[in-house]
Amino acid sequence: MSLFEHVLIIVLLISVSAFFSMSEIALAASRKQRLRQLLSDGELRAKQVLALQEHPGSFFTIIQIGLNAVAILGGILGEAAFTPTFVELLKFVYDGPALQSLGFGLSVFFVTALFILFADLMPKRLAMLAPEQVAVAVVRPILLLLIVLKPLVWLFNSIANLVFKIFNVPIQRKDQITPEDIISMMDEGAEAGVLQQQEHKLLENVFDMDQRTVTSAMTPRESLIYFVLKETPESIKAKIAEHPHAKFIVCDQALDRVVGYVDTRDILMQVLHEQSISLSKEGILRTPLIIPDTLSLYEALAQFKASGVDFAVILNEYALVVGMITLKDVMSIVMGELVNSEEEQIVKRDDDSWLVEGLTPLDDVMRVLSIDQFPDQENYETIAGFMMYMLRKIPKRTDFVLHQGYKFEVVDIDNYKIDQLLVTKVKQEI
Repeated sequence: MSLFEHVLIIVLLISVSAFFSMSEIALAASRKQRLRQLLSDGELRAKQVLALQEHPGSFFTIIQIGLNAVAILGGILGEAAFTPTFVELLKFVYDGPALQSLGFGLSVFFVTALFILFADLMPKRLAMLAPEQVAVAVVRPILLLLIVLKPLVWLFNSIANLVFKIFNVPIQRKDQITPEDIISMMDEGAEAGVLQQQEHKLLENVFDMDQRTVTSAMTPRESLIYFVLKETPESIKAKIAEHPHAKFIVCDQALDRVVGYVDTRDILMQVLHEQSISLSKEGILRTPLIIPDTLSLYEALAQFKASGVDFAVILNEYALVVGMITLKDVMSIVMGELVNSEEEQIVKRDDDSWLVEGLTPLDDVMRVLSIDQFPDQENYETIAGFMMYMLRKIPKRTDFVLHQGYKFEVVDIDNYKIDQLLVTKVKQEI
């Protein structure tokens, strides 16, 4: 054959190899969600691609048969086609005993470079730009090859499956999407500009609900305002005036003996009808929702939905009241900065310092200060708990802890309780 005929055959082989390369990377990189979307839009070939992804063994067998056969033919024909040409060109600069070997080496390098560039590297990079579109374009020719080369496919597949079975390796692809996968996709969407920063934060908060317990968003025990069964009308009025909440827990003498809750609208109705204010009247007390302190925020939200109540009393393992949480508390965690311009418990003084309330949930501190983790953080839930855990004592003013480039210093103590911390960035010495 002439040099021109050899070149035509090499070009044809490169084209065939490029087809197999694009097909391989397109099927591997195609996302099932996107393929299902194409199918719902009327692209029937997407269904065939999905079927191949479920059982990719035969597909990859065809690809490897095609790539290896083309590579072998390309090497044989390339050596025969270009070696004489390179020998003639080398004669202008060298005509020694190694001339034939040099010509053969240059021929191999030239053909290999052509296949790497035009049959492998460039087609795969193009396929990665739009894998789903490429996959639906090549799926029917691939299915035709599967029929034509079925005996070879069966032979190689059987051998491969036998080896996998010996080593207990699964032969089918399993796509299990985890929350981490979704968060990773959201991060990529935010970086690409598909998701706005606020949308990204909202979705991140939703997934965070399953990791945070109700104690991270509750009103703690020492901040609860409650009534006792024998509360006087004057005391009830005073508490409502000073703390205008919608609902109040009602207890039998002590906070840990919760008997119900009262809606302030019912008390208002008593005032409007000029009746004496009393918590013992029929219909005033309502049954409260009681939940354990081990529930996640997502589970608490499900409890609110099931009970039709928008607040709950939280008990620990000893049946002691540790706090109270409302539906608003849960939703404020979800909405985050979308509804609050700044963290209520974290006040930024300047670029390098913050005032933080002791009862601030650890997750909020981690988010604001961009801290990845605290040491042994499963042992405490608030920044005050972190200080006590690290100091190994009841803190006093000026006590401090250094962690991840920040200095956490106690600045206010209220009856042995850490009321406020000053957090400052520690400047690194050069």
